[in-house]
Amino acid sequence: MSEPSRRWSGEWGASVLGGLSGLGGLSGLGAGEPPGAADSAQTPRTADAGATVAGAGATVAGAAATVANAGATVAGAAATVSGAAATVANAGPAVDVLIPTAGRIAELAVTLAGLAAQDDPPFRVIVSDQTEADNEGRSAGLVEGGNAGGEADDEGGSAGGVASAPSVQAMLRVLEAQGRPTRVLRHLPRRGLAEQRQFLLEQSSAEFVLFLDDDIWLEPGTMARMLDALGELGCGFVGSAPVGLSYLDDDRPHQRTAFERWAGPVLPERLRSDAPEIERAALHMAANLAHVAAENPVPRDGWLAYRVAWVGACVLYRRSALVECGGFDFWPQLPPVHAGEDVAAEWRVMERFGGAGILPSGAVHLESPTTVEDRRIEARDVVFGTRDAG
Repeated sequence: MSEPSRRWSGEWGASVLGGLSGLGGLSGLGAGEPPGAADSAQTPRTADAGATVAGAGATVAGAAATVANAGATVAGAAATVSGAAATVANAGPAVDVLIPTAGRIAELAVTLAGLAAQDDPPFRVIVSDQTEADNEGRSAGLVEGGNAGGEADDEGGSAGGVASAPSVQAMLRVLEAQGRPTRVLRHLPRRGLAEQRQFLLEQSSAEFVLFLDDDIWLEPGTMARMLDALGELGCGFVGSAPVGLSYLDDDRPHQRTAFERWAGPVLPERLRSDAPEIERAALHMAANLAHVAAENPVPRDGWLAYRVAWVGACVLYRRSALVECGGFDFWPQLPPVHAGEDVAAEWRVMERFGGAGILPSGAVHLESPTTVEDRRIEARDVVFGTRDAG
C-alpha cells in the first residue's frame, strides 16, 4: 500500500469512523432501565442525547476538515515528489565512466559487467573504440551483430567495432536497462592513448570522471567507496589500484616498505621520475596491495587513504581539477606510440590538488597481455622535460 493510501485508510479513516461510531452509540441509550425511570428522566436524557449528537456532529465536521487538509497535504506531497523526480532526471549522472579500448572484446565485456554490479552513484558509460578495420572495411577480429543498446557513433572509421560483439552488446543493454546511459564512440585514426583519453574527457560533463581501463573488473561497492573517499578527502583524485589475483601467494614484503597512510588531509605533492617517492610505485605490482590490506585493517564499510607515486587503470577525478590542470592536452607533444600518459596527468593534478590511493582496492586486473608493448617513450618524461619525444 502506498504512503497516501495507508494514511487515508489508517490514520484519517479511523478519525471519521470514530465520529460515526459515536452517533451509533445513541441507539443503546436507556437499555436495561425500568420504564418509569426512563419516562421520568426523558427530558434530561433527550437534552443529553442532543448534546451528544451535537458533539458527534462537531467530531464529524472536524474529521472532514482533517481529511480535507490531509488531501491537500497529499496533493502537495505528490507535487513535491514529482518535482524531485524531475530534478533528479535533469541532474544527470554523478560520474562519467570513461573507457578507452581497441579490439578487446572479452575484456571489455567483463569490465562492463563489473560496472553493472555497482549500486551507487548514478553514472554514465562512455567508450572510445579505436578498433581498426581490415581491408574489407569490417572491424578486425570481431563478430558481426545487431545494434547495441545505448548510443553508438561512428567517427572516422567503419561501422562495427567492439560494440558489434554480442558479449559487449549484452552488457551495454544491461546497463541501459538499469537506467545507466551508454555511448560507444568510434574514434579513429589512432593518435596514441593520451589523445584518446583527452577525447573521452571532452565528451564528459559529470562532476566526477572515472578513467577505467578495459581490462578491469570492479567488485560491487567500489565506485561508491571511491566517490565517498574523494568527497571526504577533498583532493583532485583517488585511485583503486588493480590487483593481479594470480600473485596472491607471491608475498613481496620488500616492495611494501614504501606504504604510508595519509594521516591527515591529502596535500599537494610534486613527483618526478628521479624523486625518492617514486618507490611507492612498487606497491601496485603483482598482488602487493592485497598483502598491504591484510597488514593494515580497514574499518568495516570504510576505506583507508595512502600516498602514491601514481595509480593506473582505475582513477576517479574531480573533473574540474583535471580540466584546470590541462587534462591530457599534452598529447600533441607525443608520438602515437607512447606509455605513461596517465602518470603525467596525475602528477599535474597531484601538484595542485593532491591525490591518493585507497584500500580496499576492489579492482581486479584481468591480466590479459598489454596492448602497449612499446614503452620506450614515457609521457611523464616528455611532459616534465627529462627527455624529448624522439
